[in-house]
Amino acid sequence: FFTFQQIIYLIDTYKGVIKERNFINYSLFVSFFPQLIAGPIVHYKQIIPQFISKINTKEYLNSIKCGIGIFILGLFKKIVIADSFGNWAEIGFQNAHNLNIVEAWIAAISFSLQIYFDFSGYVDMAIGSALLLNIRLPINFDSPYSAVDVREFWRKWHITLGSFFRENIY
Repeated sequence: FFTFQQIIYLIDTYKGVIKERNFINYSLFVSFFPQLIAGPIVHYKQIIPQFISKINTKEYLNSIKCGIGIFILGLFKKIVIADSFGNWAEIGFQNAHNLNIVEAWIAAISFSLQIYFDFSGYVDMAIGSALLLNIRLPINFDSPYSAVDVREFWRKWHITLGSFFRENIY
């Protein structure tokens, strides 16, 4: 994601979206810690103005409350839910040659749910920790397992990565 942030910066600079070239703002943009692990991938114009704008105390306290709640929810998804499913999946995969059909399905579904709650948890922790700093990151994960087809699934799985590819590759 660090690399994607730099690519976005270069593309936005090339397109003329970024008028100023300030090393401190650039460094802040590419290294903003809440999004480095799992995204979301953001444009310079989405994030830097939030650092520059004046902070309303009441709004900031609200952001802190929401940020703590979202971060705790993400931590719960990662540590309790994803890791539990991960343990079941690991047991199943380690004994794959001895599994019956039901146990194999349980292992496969557990792995699928582990990945889902891992990513969902990381995204919630990123959004929550950014809110603690009064920075709003875009939604990056929108219940992909509720999708009715594969195309919708990928649109909901990693929203900003899909946007990155649509805007810059395709």
